Amino acid sequence: MGLTLAWDASGADIRVMAWLGDAKGFALRDHWWLSTVGHDGAKRLAVVIYLGLVWMAFRPMGFWRQMPRLQRIEIVVGITLSLMVVTAVKRVSLTSCPWELQAFGGIATYVSHWNWGVSDGGSGHCFPGGHASSAFAFLALSLPWLASTQPHERRTGQKLLAIILLMGLVLGAIQTLRGAHFPSHTAWTALVCAAVAWVNHLLFASYRSWSTRPS
Repeated sequence: MGLTLAWDASGADIRVMAWLGDAKGFALRDHWWLSTVGHDGAKRLAVVIYLGLVWMAFRPMGFWRQMPRLQRIEIVVGITLSLMVVTAVKRVSLTSCPWELQAFGGIATYVSHWNWGVSDGGSGHCFPGGHASSAFAFLALSLPWLASTQPHERRTGQKLLAIILLMGLVLGAIQTLRGAHFPSHTAWTALVCAAVAWVNHLLFASYRSWSTRPS
């Protein structure tokens, strides 16, 4: 979080976007690989994976049967809550996307996303990064394995964590290249999803501890 706050304070967001765009906009905004594959395709894939996890939570197959039902539900709830929180913050945020700024051919003026309630003249609702949350929301998937007492399960959790973080960064980078989000939007999305996943995990762990106590 400290690094993200320092990045926000440095004004690096604007400098990065100035490297990628100009008064005519962002050259890669409608690039086929970025918009069709990296955005639309990745979004559909995330939906398929999410629905698959929901199905496995209640109709497990293969190695999913080895995981307790409550842990499977924890994963689905954690992912769902992460997506809901990011969506809720975006809904109340007045921060517009970079491609709406005057510097890049739009109508909005730059206003820090910390200036809550201050409109920048654009359409808003662009903070944090919704597309990056298509990956970062799955951080909840790694926690049951990371918290396991079994070394091989922890290794599985570490691999899942690495893959999810990498995919989140890739999806965030795609949107930055297109002019849709500042780099900080991706960082804050990761932090929000991580916080939601961790709190969700602690609540489920507390419930498991309470429900297994001798009466």
